[in-house]
Amino acid sequence: MSMDLTAPTRVEHYHDPVAPPAAVVVPLVYAVARDTTGRVLLVRRADTGDWELPGGRVDPGESAVAALVREVAEESGLVVDVRGVAGLYSDPGHVVEQAGVVRQPFAVCFHAIARPGVPRPDRHETSDARWWDVADLDGLQMHTAVRARVRDAVSRPDRVHLG
Repeated sequence: MSMDLTAPTRVEHYHDPVAPPAAVVVPLVYAVARDTTGRVLLVRRADTGDWELPGGRVDPGESAVAALVREVAEESGLVVDVRGVAGLYSDPGHVVEQAGVVRQPFAVCFHAIARPGVPRPDRHETSDARWWDVADLDGLQMHTAVRARVRDAVSRPDRVHLG
C-alpha cells in the first residue's frame, strides 16, 4: 500500500455515525501469510503504530494476486505463494478519509505461505515486520476491521469469510 507520510492525516472510521460518506470503493488485497510453524506475518503501520496484515491497493493493469505478492514484498521483504481466498470484506460502515477523499475498502484477504527469509519493514509504510504466534495476536494493537480479518482467517482457515 503506497502512502506518502507527508500527506494529510489518514482517519479510519468504523461504524461511526458521523463518518463522511464514501466517494469511491478501492480494491485492496491482504495476505494472511504463514511460515512453516504456523506463525502469522504482520507489519506495523508507520503512521499509526497498528499491526496489520501486509497488503494494499491493486493498481490498474494488475491482478489481485500480483498486487498481493508485490505489496507483501514491499512491506515485509518476503515473497509469498498464494494458496486461496480467506475472505472478502466490503463493509460500507468502514471508510477511510485521507487527502480529501473518503473511500470504502473492498478488501480481499488471501491465505499464503511465505518463502524462507527474514521479515524486514520498508521504513516508509511499515516500521516493523515480524512473525507472531496465533496465541499472541489478541494482545496486539490493531484496527477493529483488521482484527476481524485476522480472527476469521486463523480461526476457520477452511472457509471463505464474507463481510
